[in-house]
Amino acid sequence: MAIQEQTKTIKFLEQFLSGRSPVHIMATHASMIFLTEDKAYKLKCAIRFPYLDYSRAQQRHVACLAELNLNRRTAPDLYIAVRTITREADGHLAVDGTGSLVDALVEMHRFDQECLFDRMAQQGSLTPALLSDLAHRIAVFHREARISFDHGGVRGIAGVLDINERSLRASNLVPDDVATAFSEKFRQLLQDYSDVLERRRLSGKVRHCHGDLILRNICLWHGSPTLFDCLEFDENLATIDVLYDLAFLLMDLWHRNQQQLANTLLNRYLDEADETDGLGLIPFFMAIRAAVRAHVTAAQAEHASSDTVTGLLSEARQYFDLAESLLKPAPPALLPPGGLSGTAKRTIAPLLTR
Repeated sequence: MAIQEQTKTIKFLEQFLSGRSPVHIMATHASMIFLTEDKAYKLKCAIRFPYLDYSRAQQRHVACLAELNLNRRTAPDLYIAVRTITREADGHLAVDGTGSLVDALVEMHRFDQECLFDRMAQQGSLTPALLSDLAHRIAVFHREARISFDHGGVRGIAGVLDINERSLRASNLVPDDVATAFSEKFRQLLQDYSDVLERRRLSGKVRHCHGDLILRNICLWHGSPTLFDCLEFDENLATIDVLYDLAFLLMDLWHRNQQQLANTLLNRYLDEADETDGLGLIPFFMAIRAAVRAHVTAAQAEHASSDTVTGLLSEARQYFDLAESLLKPAPPALLPPGGLSGTAKRTIAPLLTR
């Protein structure tokens, strides 16, 4: 994962942290996580992708500071501090020393990996009650998030589509002609949805959100669904339509064949958030999110061991196929609205026809 300059840093951390308890190392597409008995230390890999650049130590340090501050919005008790790794005058590495900066770490409390929502989804232990609680917490977070009228809208989504197209081509997951046709579908839908995207931006529906809201970035912390590990490296990519933020989680549930739980999450969220004007955008948003996971997972496969690369490429293709399916128009259906007087039948019915 890491480039050569981090090899000594990794060995140093293994030795430094093993003095307290055995160290287990996990890798993501952009980080290495060192797990001790009660702490987790996240080291950002010195890599560069079309959508992020961690190639220099100062960039990684800034990203660690942003990660700490932004994640304290939703998980203040989980995140502890940013620690620096420095090279001292005698040439040795130190944690929080006075020498020159070599790298940085985010220090967190460790939690049971079985409390991650992706693990719970695999084990069938996610429940409607948990998803309802989660929907409430996301709705509150979105309501309190900072509004931006300068991000999102057509320009914001167009930027994401540009990144997706470049990253998909770089991943070699699909042939160029398939990537071209795939991107053209997104461009056409962006044009179709341009008016509603702009109306939502101008009405304050674009906010500094989580940005990476998938099951793996949610855990049970002290018994409560807790959002962590938000997108910290690019404020533009995280300052988005709140439904685009939610769509990542909806897509992840669909990817895991948990459509009923996705339905519960969306409905309970809508109970607390007035977002009915954007309901027609959700399949489009979910498709974009599936495309993101397709190229990110394919990029992860490039650095994976031989025994995991096949599985990662298969999963990347599954995300791509899901994105394609979400781009297809749904067959027409007759949905006669019903309910007691005052339950917004006249409001909802026109939205279902769009």
